[in-house]
Amino acid sequence: MNAESKGKTTTATEFDIRVPREVRRVYYQNGAMVGLLAHPNSSWKALPLPKKFPKEKAYPGVVLGDRPTVFSPELREAIENNVVRLIYVMRDGKTLPPQATDIPIFGSVVPPLKATAVRSLVNAAFENLLLAREQATLEQELQRARAEIDQLNQIGIALSTQRDSKSLLNLILQKSREITNSDAGSLYLVEENEQSEKQLRFKITQNDSLQVPFAEVTLPIDASSIAGYVALSGEELHLEDVYQMPPLLPFRFNSKFDHESGYRTKSMLVMPMKNPQGGIIGVVQLINCKREARQRIDSKTVNQVVVPFPLGRRALLRSLASQAAVAIENNRLYESIEALFEGFVKASVTAIEARDPTTSGHSFRVADLTVGLAEAVDRDDSPVFRPIRFSRSEMKEIRYASLLHDFGKVGVREEVLVKAKKLYPLQLDVVKQRFAYVRKALQQEHSERKLAYLLELGREEFLARQLVFQRDLDHKLRELDEFFEFVLKCNEPTITAEGNFERLSELATEQFLDGENQPYPLLGPKEVNLLSITKGNLDENERREIQSHVVHTINFLSQIPWTQEIKNIPAIAAAHHEKLTGTGYPYQLTASQIPFQSKMMAIADIYDALSASDRPYKNAVPAVGALDILAEETKQGFLDADLFRLFREAEIFKLTVNWSHPSLRSSYRQN
Repeated sequence: MNAESKGKTTTATEFDIRVPREVRRVYYQNGAMVGLLAHPNSSWKALPLPKKFPKEKAYPGVVLGDRPTVFSPELREAIENNVVRLIYVMRDGKTLPPQATDIPIFGSVVPPLKATAVRSLVNAAFENLLLAREQATLEQELQRARAEIDQLNQIGIALSTQRDSKSLLNLILQKSREITNSDAGSLYLVEENEQSEKQLRFKITQNDSLQVPFAEVTLPIDASSIAGYVALSGEELHLEDVYQMPPLLPFRFNSKFDHESGYRTKSMLVMPMKNPQGGIIGVVQLINCKREARQRIDSKTVNQVVVPFPLGRRALLRSLASQAAVAIENNRLYESIEALFEGFVKASVTAIEARDPTTSGHSFRVADLTVGLAEAVDRDDSPVFRPIRFSRSEMKEIRYASLLHDFGKVGVREEVLVKAKKLYPLQLDVVKQRFAYVRKALQQEHSERKLAYLLELGREEFLARQLVFQRDLDHKLRELDEFFEFVLKCNEPTITAEGNFERLSELATEQFLDGENQPYPLLGPKEVNLLSITKGNLDENERREIQSHVVHTINFLSQIPWTQEIKNIPAIAAAHHEKLTGTGYPYQLTASQIPFQSKMMAIADIYDALSASDRPYKNAVPAVGALDILAEETKQGFLDADLFRLFREAEIFKLTVNWSHPSLRSSYRQN
């Protein structure tokens, strides 16, 4: 049953019309049966039983057998294939012979035989054979319909799970060609140009018989092209031969490609892709429906290979085009959401950098390093990392978590966040002014002493003692200057715990007389406490405030309705300051509780904090020095040893060599 006759029901009358009488055959074993079958109005031809039955179903038959030899494998096969039916004459009138086992018998008769009864049974056998064929045909049609539905479902699933735009369009065209046996095809999408006018963009093409050079071009949505006409009218178009189109059609086939390539386009099916609202978002154009998928086409074979597109295939393509339109719109929505997230993340990082410009680029570099390490883990086939593989979504999750890991710093006081030295600038200014005041006080005291000596002992004695007075002043000023230089030195942060602050404690006892002649310490307790910081530039309270940025990050990121595939961003970002020993912050997680992604980020974060040249409170540590410090952290059990080994061996740290800020690049690496 071909596609055009699908759904028609065959009746007995139609069978008689379709199948001429000379085609309907009754096979007999015993020539005496011929007389029983003869009738002026009979609709069959009586023939002796053949050794083999014709396999074509165009020759329906009934076998009249009266001897056991009729039960043959050939007969069984013919009955099972609905080629014949068997009527058996039981001469003993009681039982079938043993040879009849497993061979279906339509009916049996016992002598004496009556012609009317035999002819009636033969007609019933033909009717049964017809019904069986109809049932088999319907079952085949049902199986085919189920297969088509399954195929469309599988295509729908494949389309709905494909997130890459180019891959999605290729998949749509590939599946469209598969279900229609098309040799070639093209896909066009509707878009708006700079003038907000709709046009078609030629996105992809495929051809089984020929390698086709391709470049995207745009077409107007009008009757100047076949695809443009379908996009304009919204109607599907089927052409049996594009070179023999009716002259009244408003479009013409462009044969330039055929002439230049030697290809021959014949049949064509062009289908609009409509969204659920009826809007046309694209066009699928299929070329040359083939008898068999493996065949190839050229100008010599086209007439033997190519056929018009059957109606059934057109209906399938109509359904697929509808699914494709939904998939494309969903993909566009997904890309819009991704672009929204991307913009949100970049805006968030910009907000962080605006609070602390001195660390500009840190979040981007940590993201580059962490993703680079994740890619190295993905490639590594060692027993440690072989079971660990990251999907595209997981890579995106790692990147977003890395970019946002410090977002909570927006909740930290700015003076703490941007603090460059141990003393705040205002505190250092006060200390400078205090030392300047003491210097002036010493000079004034010195002048007063000299004047008193001059008045008391006279000019001669004063001149004799003037050098002593000057040496005494110079000594005191030198001591004061050395003290101040020591304060400035103590004010510089250190990367590792170091410093000898005993002298600072001694000098903290030094006092001077203020303007009201009251004793006042040269360095106050708060200043001494800050200057005595052994590592970094923050005291414990400030350090806790800085560390609170992780909690702020968690609170902020937890409010965002992340999609299912990147839902772990808050948990990953939250643990980048945890240590395997359980001594990190904010939750003192142990090694088994820290996400693997956070362990990678911790290495990247520390390395960039050490090696970055943009920190005002320290000079950049060379890569070798930064790796040495990381090695020491690993040795103490704070960092994952296997990840650090891979970070060093795969030279992930080199990703930030000659690094430039994304705002200065033409494009930013997307993962």
